[in-house]
Amino acid sequence: MANNIRNFVIIAHIDHGKSTLADRFLELTGAVEKRQMKEQFLDQMDLEREKGITIKLQPIRLKYGEYMLNLIDTPGHADFSYEVSRSLAAVEGAILLVDATKGVQAQTLANLKLAKEEGLAIIPAVNKIDLPSARVDAVARSIADLLKIDEREILRISAKTGQNVEELLRIVIARVPPAKEEIDKPLRALVFDSHFDAFKGVVAYVRVVEGAVKTNDPLVLKAARAKAVAKEVGHFTPKEAADEELRAGQIGYIATGLKESDTVRIGDTITLAQNSSVDALEGYAPSKPVVFVSFYPQDPQDFDVLEDAIAKLKLNDPSFEYEPESHEALGRGFRCGFLGVLHSEIISERLQREYQVPLVISRPSVEFKITDPKGTELSIKTAAEWPEQNIQSVKEPWVWLEIVTPVAYYSQVVQLLGQLEGNLLETINISEHALSVIFETPLREIVLDFYDRLKSATQGMASMDYQIADWRSANLVKLEIHIAGQKEEAFTQIVSRDKAYREGKQIVEKLKELLPTQQFIVAIQAVADGRVIARETIRARRRDVTAPLYGGDVTRKRKLLERQKKGKKELAEKGRVHIPSKVFLDVFRR
Repeated sequence: MANNIRNFVIIAHIDHGKSTLADRFLELTGAVEKRQMKEQFLDQMDLEREKGITIKLQPIRLKYGEYMLNLIDTPGHADFSYEVSRSLAAVEGAILLVDATKGVQAQTLANLKLAKEEGLAIIPAVNKIDLPSARVDAVARSIADLLKIDEREILRISAKTGQNVEELLRIVIARVPPAKEEIDKPLRALVFDSHFDAFKGVVAYVRVVEGAVKTNDPLVLKAARAKAVAKEVGHFTPKEAADEELRAGQIGYIATGLKESDTVRIGDTITLAQNSSVDALEGYAPSKPVVFVSFYPQDPQDFDVLEDAIAKLKLNDPSFEYEPESHEALGRGFRCGFLGVLHSEIISERLQREYQVPLVISRPSVEFKITDPKGTELSIKTAAEWPEQNIQSVKEPWVWLEIVTPVAYYSQVVQLLGQLEGNLLETINISEHALSVIFETPLREIVLDFYDRLKSATQGMASMDYQIADWRSANLVKLEIHIAGQKEEAFTQIVSRDKAYREGKQIVEKLKELLPTQQFIVAIQAVADGRVIARETIRARRRDVTAPLYGGDVTRKRKLLERQKKGKKELAEKGRVHIPSKVFLDVFRR
């Protein structure tokens, strides 16, 4: 049976056609009825369809002739690379998909590197050959050079029209090694994802490496040292479909019945209770968050709801971290670590949509290391933790930033990089049409809106990836934003001292555009080193209180205007501006 099993993923840069290719596989194998078929079928969340990107890995079992094909559709954005790495550990092969109009891009290289590290069979394919702007032969040559293979081994396909898609599926069957048949050994199943179900408890997505598991089998989770019973086992269609058993080589799910959301850990090994002494599988290296954002419920009474929602979402996305924190102004909340700003935006959207928890969201920050006068090194992950004084030295993370760009946009990329602190290290020719630009810069320079600015400057053609290089000394200052005399912790940030005025000016101007007018004058101030460095004012909303009057002495009008003036003054002293959660995100995206 296992000799007929093929486990594989589709990897590519964002928007290179992974989900469309998965749609054609579904149609080709009859996995989904035609009346149920829709575009991006494996993108199950509304958020994925709205943004046009894959956020969550999604497994599905396909049947092609005598073969069982377990496909995992993966995300393409750099912020979700941990999803990709977990998928790769559960399979033996990978389709490397490259857009014929854009060529090799940054995440193409990053995902290919991960696949090679896992020792997977790589099946390259050039997609979108039906488009008039396709550079099929040139892109095929660049892939061939990258993989050091003959150009004729690279298949040309159109996932949209279905051209050569069936041939690609046959190549997958021919080149991807069959899953190992180790059914006689004790059960060992690798957990690569999970979610919480109100009836089934924690549902673990597993790759069964050895042995088999049936419904009602007693289980042990090795790392968590927890016991459970398999309430149900099955495969993905992509919905959960129950089976009698899961065997070695197969990908499926085990409903554990466990209600504690932190019991089932990604990378854990599930085995049978009677074989609990078997060695655990290797598992995964933990993710390393680089961007930190604080979430607070708009209504302090919703803290427990937010806590439960974050715990359940963590099951579904183990690449973010969280821990409780509290502030005098914002109440109780959570400081969360993410793989990037888009990652933090997606989690905040999911919390508000799926769990109906309106949020106050702090400005994204990176980690800093501060040394106090006694020589003690402190880790600072949010601006609110920044000490007011007694700082001996500060260090911040620097990254190696790789930008893959068409040659025609090289000057725009260099111009954009010139706005960052840092140094251009080298430029490498990937092909006759594309260059790889290596740049070193502080992480704080690129985590907010650099990706959007890069896409804008290159008409969406350039792409980027980065990795932490080292920690270096920095001259930084805490920038605070005061609105109507109140310090708004969510907008506080750590910036370069040289850029404090520019950053402060941009934020107060943006807030002036976004905040609704009030019944009183609202002052928006940027404060650094204890002094105001930038200010904008929102004029009060006015109502003509003299409109109902007609005729009579002018003193009657003056009396009403004086009363209005007095009321507005009292409002300005006591009033507080409510900031909608959308404003926080809009400011961060500026």
